[in-house]
Amino acid sequence: VVVVVFPQQKINLEFYIDIHAHSTMMNGFMYGNIFEDEERFQRQAVFPKLLCQNAEDFSYSSTSFNRDAVKAGTGRRFLGGLLNDTSYCYTLEVSFYSYLLGGPTSAVPYTEEAYMKLGRNVARTFLDYYRLNSLVERPLAPTPKTR
Repeated sequence: VVVVVFPQQKINLEFYIDIHAHSTMMNGFMYGNIFEDEERFQRQAVFPKLLCQNAEDFSYSSTSFNRDAVKAGTGRRFLGGLLNDTSYCYTLEVSFYSYLLGGPTSAVPYTEEAYMKLGRNVARTFLDYYRLNSLVERPLAPTPKTR
C-alpha cells in the first residue's frame, strides 16, 4: 500500500496517465473524468482525440468520460479532484489481445513492438498537444507519423 500525502494547496501537474491492460475490450482507449465546467471537460477530450489521430490502434469511440462511484478510488478520479483545473487525468487501457483495423473481423494481435509503438504515439501526442497550445516552437524536427 502506498500512501501519498499532499499539501492543502492545489498541485500543478499537467498530465497524469495510469496505464492498464484490459482483458475484454479491443484496442487502446481512455477513461477520463467529467466536470461541471463544460470548457474543462472539452479541454480534457483534446488529448484522446489527438492520440486517435496518431495511433491506428487507439479508439476514441471506446474512450469514456465518467464519474462512476465505483471508480472513486482510482488514480484518475482521486487526482482529478485533488489537482487544479488545468490538470488532465486519464486511465489508458490497452487490450491484452488485439486491436481492430478496418472492421470487426480484422483483429491484429498485439506484440511487444505494437505496445512500444503505441507508447511512441503517446509521446508524439504530447508533442502535438503542446504544439497545438503553442508551448513548443515548430519545427523541432520532422516527426514521421507511424500510424
